[in-house]
Amino acid sequence: MAIRPLRLAVLAGSSALLLAACDRPLDFDMRGGFGDGFTTADAATGPLAPRPAPDNRGVISYPNYQVVVARRGDTLTDVANRIGADVGSLSRYNGIDPTALLREGEIIALQNRVAEPSPATGASGTGPITTQAIDIQTLADGAINRAPASPTVQTAALPATQTRENPKKQTGSEPVRHKVERGETAYTIARLYSVPVATLAEWNGLGADFSIREGQFLLIPVPQQAAPQRSAAVPATATAATTMPGVGSPTPTPPSAAKPLPPVEPAVKPATVEPAAAKPVADVGRTTKPVSAGRMTPPVQGSIIRAYSKGKNEGINIKGTPGGAVKAADSGTVAAITKSAEGVPIVVIRHPDNLLTVYANVANVSVAKGDNVAKGATIAKLRGGDDSFVHFEVRNGFDSVDPTPYLN
Repeated sequence: MAIRPLRLAVLAGSSALLLAACDRPLDFDMRGGFGDGFTTADAATGPLAPRPAPDNRGVISYPNYQVVVARRGDTLTDVANRIGADVGSLSRYNGIDPTALLREGEIIALQNRVAEPSPATGASGTGPITTQAIDIQTLADGAINRAPASPTVQTAALPATQTRENPKKQTGSEPVRHKVERGETAYTIARLYSVPVATLAEWNGLGADFSIREGQFLLIPVPQQAAPQRSAAVPATATAATTMPGVGSPTPTPPSAAKPLPPVEPAVKPATVEPAAAKPVADVGRTTKPVSAGRMTPPVQGSIIRAYSKGKNEGINIKGTPGGAVKAADSGTVAAITKSAEGVPIVVIRHPDNLLTVYANVANVSVAKGDNVAKGATIAKLRGGDDSFVHFEVRNGFDSVDPTPYLN
């Protein structure tokens, strides 16, 4: 008869434990617990910035392209009417039916630019979002016209930038705009650019299943701007004999340094007879130039018309002969081939040691995604006229680095 009360006590205790557990959410993280579960938790190298806020029309503007953020209940016709664009061209460019219902926050790419955002349209500043308020077009045109023709890569001094103080200018980093190809998924694109797939979905208004379509344009999230580092203030009581924690104590002057050591008399060497120099059998020449230890070869034989500057110019611009060959800087695999807003091709090649090289402002691309290319192999051609230069970048994982040390 004592068994029944014991069972009731056990059941009551279990119920109390379950009710106590209900005070906290049940969050079982089963990612990777059943084999090869995909995760991008370790892919990002730093915190990513949120997507910039659009103006009242939904427009986000960058120097090279513009996009529109759809509202709840929007169709493509509603978006076109709101920004004053042709719905037919907008439909063909994005591959969306004009009457299809769009997701809230979905990104619509613009083939032709519309009126720039301004405080009148509800934006926080005037014009496209740029990294700095300088006259980039004037600087680039002047540097290209002054670039000398040379068979080797040389550096050319650039004029001082003409900075125009404009507190109403919108500033920020311009994201890569990726056009989805057949067979790609949100997971493969997130892995390609080393960003979390959830952040990629937030930036582009993807659904809960992260579904994308062929021909869709996606914005790749950019890193968050780090706050400037502040140097530690030295206390007023600090003296030469007192150091800050972690710096270490200064080494005292040794006693032998109080006065110089006596001079050392050189030892007298016995006279030796120099043997006659042997006449060389043949003149094999001599080394006139040391061999460079650079890992990569320049993609174009020409002169550097714009140097690398972190946050302003993420690579270098190399001027070359119109129609000249653009070559792979190192052996690797073609990771992506995309286009700018003006339809100019951009080639991305993946190399060992988590390195990527980017070749922008090219024409007549002769490789395809997935191709293995050798160092020095031709991958494209230079454009004509004043555009006969390649924008070359080297990226270590997610961050851009100065390409100059990598080149011969």
